[in-house]
Amino acid sequence: MKSTYKRLGDYIEEIEERNRDLSVKLSQGICNLKYFQNPRQVAENSAADKIVRRGWFAYNRATTRNGDKISIAYRDGEDCTVSASYLTFRIKDENLLNPYYLMMWFKRPEFDRYARFKSHGSAHEYFEWDEMCDVMLPVPSIEEQRKIVAEYQAVERRIENNRHLIATLESTAQTIYRQMFVDNIDPENLPQDWRMGKMKDVATFAYGKIPKDKDNGVIPVFSGYGVVGYCNEAMYDKQHIVVIARGDSGSGKIVKSPKEFYLTNLAIAIKLNNESYRDYLYYHLLSLDTLTLRTGSAQAQVTINSIEEFDILIPTVDICAGFYSVVDRISAVKLELAQEEDILNNFSSLLLTKLSKL
Repeated sequence: MKSTYKRLGDYIEEIEERNRDLSVKLSQGICNLKYFQNPRQVAENSAADKIVRRGWFAYNRATTRNGDKISIAYRDGEDCTVSASYLTFRIKDENLLNPYYLMMWFKRPEFDRYARFKSHGSAHEYFEWDEMCDVMLPVPSIEEQRKIVAEYQAVERRIENNRHLIATLESTAQTIYRQMFVDNIDPENLPQDWRMGKMKDVATFAYGKIPKDKDNGVIPVFSGYGVVGYCNEAMYDKQHIVVIARGDSGSGKIVKSPKEFYLTNLAIAIKLNNESYRDYLYYHLLSLDTLTLRTGSAQAQVTINSIEEFDILIPTVDICAGFYSVVDRISAVKLELAQEEDILNNFSSLLLTKLSKL
Protein backbone atom coordinates (compact mmCIF):
# COMPACT_ATOMS: atom_id res chain seq x y z
CA MET A 1 0.00 0.00 0.00
CA LYS A 2 1.40 3.39 -0.99
CA SER A 3 2.29 5.78 1.80
CA THR A 4 -0.22 8.32 0.44
CA TYR A 5 -3.08 5.90 1.11
CA LYS A 6 -5.06 6.72 4.23
CA ARG A 7 -7.98 5.18 6.08
CA LEU A 8 -11.16 7.03 5.18
CA GLY A 9 -12.56 6.67 8.70
CA ASP A 10 -9.90 9.08 9.96
CA TYR A 11 -11.42 11.85 7.82
CA ILE A 12 -15.19 11.33 8.09
CA GLU A 13 -17.85 11.16 10.80
CA GLU A 14 -21.34 9.67 10.77
CA ILE A 15 -24.30 12.02 11.23
CA GLU A 16 -27.65 10.97 12.71
CA GLU A 17 -29.92 13.98 12.27
CA ARG A 18 -33.59 13.07 11.97
CA ASN A 19 -36.35 15.18 10.49
CA ARG A 20 -38.24 15.21 13.80
CA ASP A 21 -39.91 18.59 13.32
CA LEU A 22 -40.57 17.98 9.59
CA SER A 23 -38.70 21.19 8.81
CA VAL A 24 -37.05 19.68 5.69
CA LYS A 25 -39.70 19.15 3.02
CA LEU A 26 -37.64 17.76 0.15
CA SER A 27 -37.43 13.95 0.13
CA GLN A 28 -34.80 12.32 -2.08
CA GLY A 29 -33.33 8.95 -2.98
CA ILE A 30 -29.97 8.08 -4.53
CA CYS A 31 -29.59 6.11 -7.76
CA ASN A 32 -26.71 3.82 -8.60
CA LEU A 33 -25.38 6.48 -10.98
CA LYS A 34 -24.51 8.34 -7.77
CA TYR A 35 -26.77 11.37 -7.73
CA PHE A 36 -29.84 12.42 -5.74
CA GLN A 37 -33.24 11.96 -7.36
CA ASN A 38 -36.90 11.81 -6.44
CA PRO A 39 -37.51 8.62 -4.44
CA ARG A 40 -39.65 5.78 -5.75
CA GLN A 41 -41.75 5.99 -2.62
CA VAL A 42 -42.05 8.85 -0.13
CA ALA A 43 -42.50 7.83 3.50
CA GLU A 44 -45.92 8.62 4.97
CA ASN A 45 -44.23 9.73 8.19
CA SER A 46 -40.91 11.34 7.29
CA ALA A 47 -40.09 12.32 10.88
CA ALA A 48 -37.80 9.29 11.10
CA ASP A 49 -36.02 10.13 7.84
CA LYS A 50 -32.45 11.36 7.97
CA ILE A 51 -31.50 14.90 7.00
CA VAL A 52 -28.72 15.44 4.48
CA ARG A 53 -27.31 18.95 4.77
CA ARG A 54 -25.48 20.65 1.94
CA GLY A 55 -21.88 19.41 2.02
CA TRP A 56 -22.77 15.98 3.46
CA PHE A 57 -22.73 12.51 1.93
CA ALA A 58 -25.39 9.81 2.02
CA TYR A 59 -25.48 6.24 0.80
CA ASN A 60 -27.78 3.27 0.64
CA ARG A 61 -26.24 0.46 2.70
CA ALA A 62 -28.05 -2.20 0.66
CA THR A 63 -26.01 -3.42 -2.29
CA THR A 64 -28.09 -6.48 -3.19
CA ARG A 65 -29.77 -6.24 -6.62
CA ASN A 66 -28.34 -2.77 -7.23
CA GLY A 67 -26.57 -3.43 -10.51
CA ASP A 68 -23.25 -4.20 -8.75
CA LYS A 69 -23.03 -0.57 -7.70
CA ILE A 70 -23.36 1.30 -4.43
CA SER A 71 -25.75 4.24 -4.38
CA ILE A 72 -23.79 7.09 -2.86
CA ALA A 73 -23.87 10.83 -3.49
CA TYR A 74 -22.58 14.19 -2.26
CA ARG A 75 -25.22 16.79 -1.42
CA ASP A 76 -24.41 19.96 -3.32
CA GLY A 77 -27.90 21.45 -3.27
CA GLU A 78 -30.50 22.40 -0.69
CA ASP A 79 -31.00 20.25 2.39
CA CYS A 80 -33.10 17.14 1.87
CA THR A 81 -34.13 13.95 3.63
CA VAL A 82 -33.38 10.34 2.74
CA SER A 83 -34.68 7.03 4.00
CA ALA A 84 -33.85 6.15 7.59
CA SER A 85 -32.08 3.06 6.24
CA TYR A 86 -29.42 5.24 4.58
CA LEU A 87 -26.19 6.28 6.27
CA THR A 88 -25.16 9.93 6.26
CA PHE A 89 -21.75 11.39 7.00
CA ARG A 90 -19.54 14.42 6.48
CA ILE A 91 -15.84 15.22 6.21
CA LYS A 92 -14.38 16.40 9.50
CA ASP A 93 -11.92 18.87 7.98
CA GLU A 94 -12.23 19.89 4.32
CA ASN A 95 -8.78 21.41 4.46
CA LEU A 96 -7.47 17.85 4.66
CA LEU A 97 -9.90 16.02 2.35
CA ASN A 98 -11.82 17.73 -0.45
CA PRO A 99 -15.43 16.41 -0.71
CA TYR A 100 -15.44 16.54 -4.51
CA TYR A 101 -12.17 14.60 -4.57
CA LEU A 102 -13.73 11.98 -2.30
CA MET A 103 -16.78 11.77 -4.56
CA MET A 104 -14.43 11.14 -7.50
CA TRP A 105 -13.08 8.15 -5.59
CA PHE A 106 -16.60 6.86 -5.00
CA LYS A 107 -17.39 7.12 -8.74
CA ARG A 108 -14.65 4.68 -9.68
CA PRO A 109 -15.87 1.22 -10.85
CA GLU A 110 -13.21 -0.24 -8.56
CA PHE A 111 -14.94 1.28 -5.56
CA ASP A 112 -18.24 -0.34 -6.57
CA ARG A 113 -16.51 -3.70 -6.81
CA TYR A 114 -14.84 -3.14 -3.44
CA ALA A 115 -18.15 -2.21 -1.78
CA ARG A 116 -19.88 -5.29 -3.20
CA PHE A 117 -17.02 -7.53 -2.08
CA LYS A 118 -17.09 -6.10 1.45
CA SER A 119 -20.89 -6.23 1.75
CA HIS A 120 -22.27 -8.96 3.96
CA GLY A 121 -25.58 -10.47 5.02
CA SER A 122 -27.76 -13.47 4.27
CA ALA A 123 -30.98 -12.56 2.46
CA HIS A 124 -29.69 -9.04 1.81
CA GLU A 125 -26.15 -7.71 1.72
CA TYR A 126 -25.11 -4.39 3.25
CA PHE A 127 -22.04 -2.15 3.11
CA GLU A 128 -22.01 -0.91 6.68
CA TRP A 129 -20.34 2.07 8.35
CA ASP A 130 -17.35 0.07 9.56
CA GLU A 131 -16.64 -1.09 6.02
CA MET A 132 -16.90 2.50 4.76
CA CYS A 133 -14.42 3.65 7.40
CA ASP A 134 -11.97 0.92 6.41
CA VAL A 135 -11.79 2.17 2.81
CA MET A 136 -8.22 3.08 1.89
CA LEU A 137 -7.63 5.88 -0.59
CA PRO A 138 -4.77 8.17 -1.65
CA VAL A 139 -4.87 11.52 0.11
CA PRO A 140 -2.36 13.89 -1.47
CA SER A 141 -2.02 17.51 -0.38
CA ILE A 142 -5.20 19.57 -0.44
CA GLU A 143 -3.70 21.68 -3.22
CA GLU A 144 -3.18 18.60 -5.36
CA GLN A 145 -6.72 17.40 -4.60
CA ARG A 146 -8.18 20.73 -5.69
CA LYS A 147 -6.15 20.65 -8.89
CA ILE A 148 -7.43 17.15 -9.72
CA VAL A 149 -11.01 18.17 -8.95
CA ALA A 150 -10.75 21.31 -11.11
CA GLU A 151 -9.55 19.28 -14.09
CA TYR A 152 -12.28 16.68 -13.64
CA GLN A 153 -15.05 19.25 -13.21
CA ALA A 154 -13.93 21.13 -16.33
CA VAL A 155 -14.41 17.94 -18.35
CA GLU A 156 -17.77 17.23 -16.70
CA ARG A 157 -18.99 20.77 -17.46
CA ARG A 158 -18.02 20.34 -21.12
CA ILE A 159 -19.93 17.05 -21.24
CA GLU A 160 -22.99 18.70 -19.70
CA ASN A 161 -22.76 21.62 -22.15
CA ASN A 162 -22.62 19.19 -25.06
CA ARG A 163 -25.69 17.36 -23.79
CA HIS A 164 -27.55 20.63 -23.43
CA LEU A 165 -26.61 21.67 -26.99
CA ILE A 166 -27.68 18.28 -28.37
CA ALA A 167 -31.04 18.58 -26.56
CA THR A 168 -31.50 22.11 -27.93
CA LEU A 169 -30.72 21.00 -31.49
CA GLU A 170 -33.12 18.07 -31.16
CA SER A 171 -35.86 20.40 -29.89
CA THR A 172 -35.21 22.72 -32.85
CA ALA A 173 -35.55 19.84 -35.33
CA GLN A 174 -38.82 18.74 -33.72
CA THR A 175 -40.16 22.31 -33.89
CA ILE A 176 -39.35 22.50 -37.62
CA TYR A 177 -41.07 19.14 -38.11
CA ARG A 178 -44.25 20.37 -36.39
CA GLN A 179 -44.27 23.60 -38.39
CA MET A 180 -43.96 21.77 -41.70
CA PHE A 181 -46.05 18.64 -41.13
CA VAL A 182 -48.38 19.12 -38.15
CA ASP A 183 -49.43 22.74 -37.56
CA ASN A 184 -52.36 23.78 -39.76
CA ILE A 185 -52.43 20.40 -41.52
CA ASP A 186 -55.97 19.04 -41.78
CA PRO A 187 -56.02 15.24 -42.31
CA GLU A 188 -59.41 15.62 -43.98
CA ASN A 189 -58.14 18.26 -46.40
CA LEU A 190 -54.51 17.49 -47.15
CA PRO A 191 -52.23 19.64 -49.34
CA GLN A 192 -52.02 18.69 -53.00
CA ASP A 193 -50.39 15.28 -53.62
CA TRP A 194 -50.17 14.49 -49.88
CA ARG A 195 -51.91 11.26 -48.84
CA MET A 196 -52.49 8.80 -46.07
CA GLY A 197 -50.78 5.46 -46.50
CA LYS A 198 -48.95 2.61 -44.84
CA MET A 199 -45.34 2.32 -43.70
CA LYS A 200 -44.80 -0.34 -46.37
CA ASP A 201 -45.50 2.35 -48.99
CA VAL A 202 -42.27 4.18 -48.17
CA ALA A 203 -39.94 1.53 -46.76
CA THR A 204 -39.02 -2.12 -46.39
CA PHE A 205 -37.94 -3.75 -43.13
CA ALA A 206 -35.39 -6.28 -41.94
CA TYR A 207 -34.73 -8.01 -38.65
CA GLY A 208 -31.26 -7.89 -37.18
CA LYS A 209 -29.25 -11.03 -36.52
CA ILE A 210 -27.00 -12.42 -33.82
CA PRO A 211 -23.41 -11.68 -34.90
CA LYS A 212 -20.94 -14.54 -35.08
CA ASP A 213 -18.38 -12.58 -33.10
CA LYS A 214 -18.98 -9.32 -31.25
CA ASP A 215 -15.77 -9.00 -29.31
CA ASN A 216 -12.85 -8.78 -31.71
CA GLY A 217 -13.75 -6.34 -34.48
CA VAL A 218 -14.13 -2.63 -35.20
CA ILE A 219 -17.71 -2.48 -36.57
CA PRO A 220 -20.25 -1.41 -33.90
CA VAL A 221 -22.79 -4.08 -32.97
CA PHE A 222 -25.98 -2.07 -32.42
CA SER A 223 -28.95 -3.43 -30.45
CA GLY A 224 -31.19 -0.35 -30.55
CA TYR A 225 -30.41 0.15 -26.88
CA GLY A 226 -26.83 1.07 -27.77
CA VAL A 227 -23.55 -0.41 -28.97
CA VAL A 228 -23.06 -3.79 -27.30
CA GLY A 229 -19.80 -4.88 -28.92
CA TYR A 230 -17.73 -4.81 -32.09
CA CYS A 231 -17.43 -7.29 -34.94
CA ASN A 232 -15.69 -7.52 -38.31
CA GLU A 233 -18.77 -7.57 -40.53
CA ALA A 234 -20.87 -4.50 -41.39
CA MET A 235 -24.53 -5.26 -42.04
CA TYR A 236 -25.21 -1.66 -43.10
CA ASP A 237 -22.84 1.04 -44.34
CA LYS A 238 -25.02 4.09 -43.61
CA GLN A 239 -27.27 5.36 -40.84
CA HIS A 240 -30.75 3.84 -40.58
CA ILE A 241 -33.89 4.39 -38.56
CA VAL A 242 -34.20 1.47 -36.16
CA VAL A 243 -37.18 0.17 -34.19
CA ILE A 244 -36.43 -1.73 -30.98
CA ALA A 245 -38.31 -4.99 -31.39
CA ARG A 246 -37.85 -6.69 -28.01
CA GLY A 247 -37.47 -5.67 -24.40
CA ASP A 248 -40.21 -4.61 -22.00
CA SER A 249 -38.63 -1.21 -21.36
CA GLY A 250 -37.90 -0.28 -24.95
CA SER A 251 -39.92 -2.18 -27.56
CA GLY A 252 -41.46 0.24 -30.01
CA LYS A 253 -38.84 2.91 -29.37
CA ILE A 254 -37.46 4.69 -32.43
CA VAL A 255 -33.70 5.37 -32.61
CA LYS A 256 -31.00 6.16 -35.15
CA SER A 257 -28.17 3.74 -35.74
CA PRO A 258 -24.44 4.47 -36.11
CA LYS A 259 -23.32 5.23 -39.67
CA GLU A 260 -21.77 1.78 -40.12
CA PHE A 261 -23.05 -1.08 -37.98
CA TYR A 262 -24.22 -4.64 -37.46
CA LEU A 263 -27.79 -4.89 -36.15
CA THR A 264 -28.69 -7.48 -33.50
CA ASN A 265 -31.90 -9.49 -33.37
CA LEU A 266 -33.35 -7.08 -30.77
CA ALA A 267 -34.20 -4.53 -33.46
CA ILE A 268 -35.60 -3.94 -36.94
CA ALA A 269 -33.99 -1.72 -39.58
CA ILE A 270 -36.20 0.55 -41.68
CA LYS A 271 -34.85 0.70 -45.24
CA LEU A 272 -36.35 3.67 -47.07
CA ASN A 273 -37.40 3.52 -50.73
CA ASN A 274 -36.34 7.18 -51.02
CA GLU A 275 -33.69 8.61 -48.69
CA SER A 276 -35.44 11.99 -48.76
CA TYR A 277 -38.05 10.53 -46.40
CA ARG A 278 -35.50 9.59 -43.71
CA ASP A 279 -35.70 12.54 -41.33
CA TYR A 280 -39.40 13.11 -41.93
CA LEU A 281 -40.19 9.50 -41.09
CA TYR A 282 -37.91 9.55 -38.04
CA TYR A 283 -39.58 12.59 -36.47
CA HIS A 284 -43.01 11.45 -37.56
CA LEU A 285 -42.55 8.16 -35.72
CA LEU A 286 -41.12 9.97 -32.68
CA SER A 287 -44.27 12.10 -32.52
CA LEU A 288 -46.56 9.08 -32.40
CA ASP A 289 -47.45 6.69 -29.64
CA THR A 290 -45.25 3.94 -31.03
CA LEU A 291 -46.42 1.57 -28.28
CA THR A 292 -49.20 0.83 -30.74
CA LEU A 293 -46.56 -0.97 -32.81
CA ARG A 294 -46.30 -3.61 -30.11
CA THR A 295 -47.91 -7.02 -30.39
CA GLY A 296 -48.14 -9.96 -28.00
CA SER A 297 -49.15 -10.27 -24.40
CA ALA A 298 -46.58 -12.45 -22.62
CA GLN A 299 -43.74 -10.26 -23.88
CA ALA A 300 -44.33 -6.97 -25.66
CA GLN A 301 -42.56 -6.90 -29.01
CA VAL A 302 -42.64 -5.32 -32.45
CA THR A 303 -42.91 -7.36 -35.64
CA ILE A 304 -42.34 -6.41 -39.26
CA ASN A 305 -45.99 -7.20 -40.01
CA SER A 306 -47.15 -4.65 -37.42
CA ILE A 307 -44.82 -1.95 -38.80
CA GLU A 308 -45.76 -2.53 -42.44
CA GLU A 309 -49.43 -1.89 -41.77
CA PHE A 310 -48.87 1.17 -39.58
CA ASP A 311 -50.82 4.19 -40.87
CA ILE A 312 -48.75 7.27 -41.71
CA LEU A 313 -49.11 10.61 -43.46
CA ILE A 314 -47.10 10.66 -46.71
CA PRO A 315 -46.17 14.18 -47.89
CA THR A 316 -44.61 14.82 -51.30
CA VAL A 317 -40.97 13.89 -51.87
CA ASP A 318 -39.89 17.50 -52.51
CA ILE A 319 -41.33 18.68 -49.15
CA CYS A 320 -39.57 15.85 -47.31
CA ALA A 321 -36.35 16.56 -49.21
CA GLY A 322 -36.48 20.19 -48.04
CA PHE A 323 -36.94 19.05 -44.45
CA TYR A 324 -34.10 16.53 -44.89
CA SER A 325 -31.67 19.22 -46.12
CA VAL A 326 -32.32 21.39 -43.05
CA VAL A 327 -32.41 18.67 -40.40
CA ASP A 328 -29.45 16.80 -41.87
CA ARG A 329 -27.23 19.79 -41.05
CA ILE A 330 -28.58 19.76 -37.50
CA SER A 331 -27.90 16.03 -37.28
CA ALA A 332 -24.32 16.55 -38.46
CA VAL A 333 -23.67 19.01 -35.63
CA LYS A 334 -25.34 16.66 -33.13
CA LEU A 335 -23.10 13.83 -34.32
CA GLU A 336 -19.96 15.95 -33.86
CA LEU A 337 -21.05 16.85 -30.33
CA ALA A 338 -21.85 13.23 -29.52
CA GLN A 339 -18.45 12.09 -30.79
CA GLU A 340 -16.75 14.76 -28.69
CA GLU A 341 -18.81 13.62 -25.69
CA ASP A 342 -17.53 10.06 -26.17
CA ILE A 343 -13.96 11.35 -26.08
CA LEU A 344 -14.67 13.46 -23.00
CA ASN A 345 -16.32 10.54 -21.22
CA ASN A 346 -13.26 8.40 -21.89
CA PHE A 347 -11.03 11.17 -20.55
CA SER A 348 -13.25 11.55 -17.48
CA SER A 349 -12.96 7.81 -16.81
CA LEU A 350 -9.20 8.04 -17.25
CA LEU A 351 -8.99 10.79 -14.63
CA LEU A 352 -10.87 8.58 -12.17
CA THR A 353 -8.57 5.65 -12.92
CA LYS A 354 -5.48 7.78 -12.35
CA LEU A 355 -6.53 8.41 -8.73
CA SER A 356 -5.34 4.97 -7.71
CA LYS A 357 -1.87 5.75 -9.03
CA LEU A 358 -1.31 8.81 -6.83
